[in-house]
Parts: sequence; C-alpha cells; structure tokens
Amino acid sequence: MPLTGCSRTYNSAVKNRPHYAVASVDHALQLATMLQIEGPLSVSEAAERLGVARSTAHRLLAMLVYRDFAVQDADRRYSPGPVLSLAAHSRSKTSLLRTSAMPHLERLVNEVGETANLMILAGDHARIIGSVESLQSLRVGDREGMVFPAHLASGGRLMLADLSEEQLDAIYAEHRWTERLHQRPDLEHLRTDLATVRQRGFAINAERTESGVTAIGRGVHIDGRIAAAVCVSLPTVRFSEDRLPRLLTALSEAARGIERDVR
Repeated sequence: MPLTGCSRTYNSAVKNRPHYAVASVDHALQLATMLQIEGPLSVSEAAERLGVARSTAHRLLAMLVYRDFAVQDADRRYSPGPVLSLAAHSRSKTSLLRTSAMPHLERLVNEVGETANLMILAGDHARIIGSVESLQSLRVGDREGMVFPAHLASGGRLMLADLSEEQLDAIYAEHRWTERLHQRPDLEHLRTDLATVRQRGFAINAERTESGVTAIGRGVHIDGRIAAAVCVSLPTVRFSEDRLPRLLTALSEAARGIERDVR
C-alpha cells in the first residue's frame, strides 16, 4: 500500500493519512491545489489527473466554482477563483518552476525507483508543488499540495539554511507562535542543524514528519539562492546509507537540470 499522509499532527512531528479520509473531499482539495499552482484546467485534464470520470470531475469543479475557489473561463476551462491567493488568468513563478521541474522529477523516479518531490518555502512551512510517484507496490504516495514544518522537512531545512540570521529570526519570531498548534523549534538547536545541512549540501528527514518515511533533499539554486528543493521520499525500510551516494548523485543531476531549464 502507498504510504500517504494528510492530517496535521505537528506536536508529535508525524503526519499520517487519516483512516476516515473522504475521497471526494480529497479530490476537491487536489483540484484546488492544481488550479492555484498550475493554472487553468479543463474537465478532461482534471479527470485524467485525478483518475476519475469526466462527470465526477465536472461536479467537483462546479462545487469549487460555487464556493469561489474556481471560475469558468469563456473557453470552458477552469481558473483559480478569488478565494485562492494566486492571480487568476496568469502563470505564477511557482507554476513556471513546477513546469520546468516535472520532467526532471520523472527522470529521477526512473533513476532511483522512489517518489520525487519539489518543495518551496512558504513562511515556516515547506510546500510540495510537484510530485511524481514511484511505481513500486510499497511506496510513498503523491505529496503535491501538502505542507510540512520547514524545520523538519529535508527540503525545508535546505532552504532555511540558505537564509540570513535576520531572515531566520523573522520567520521564528516568538510573537508569531502564541496561537500555534505546534511547538516553536529551539532556535539554538535549529541553527546547529542548519549549519550541518549547509556544510553537507543535502538534508535527510528520517521520520521527522511522517512515520515510516525517509526523505533526502538537494537545493535548487535560482538567482544565487536556494529557491526550491528537490527531494526523494521512500519507505524507511528501503533506506540505507549504502543507497545514499546514488540518491545524492541523482538528486544533484535533477537539481542542475531544473536550474538550467528555469533560466
């Protein structure tokens, strides 16, 4: 069975899929994420991406329109609605980054046989904007649209490690954590961890965010900074230090390819 997750349980630093997951809700949320990150979709494209019938995709999109998460264009395609933060009828930098990265994620999956993801930093969280799932029976599932605490995720730590001390302090300012459900990280320990990540040039997330899942990440440099991270996620039972050199080599090749194509 794929290892999937969607519930927020940051106090225990583990994120697992709830047993009561509702497929229609999950599909609607996936569609909203696709619209926000990728831009306009047709009913046929939505149905293909979700693996559902066109009639099902049409009903889901109609509900998103009703709740202002989507709008239908003159050409009958669906674009992000006013509820979503990215501007409608335009391709964001995030969308362009994802488009450039997807072929490299696919090659990465073919190379290492594990699920590949592309992450960006969103405040104190790392958000997955692109995901290609492994074909193995036991695998980490598609993570597109999901968010994880940046200080725990492999890609998140790579991007945090590239920030200045002032930028890091601003993200983890104490006044921002009074209403949070999860704990503010210990900044002294975090800085030590980020210094190690900076020195190594890669980061490993050994079940920090999801039980049974290990992730390895490399930074994607754009305009002189780590603007994203490419990661491989695999069941912990299949990870060993012997695999690390090959995984890092494949991740480096994918990161360089993304950097080249984004420019």
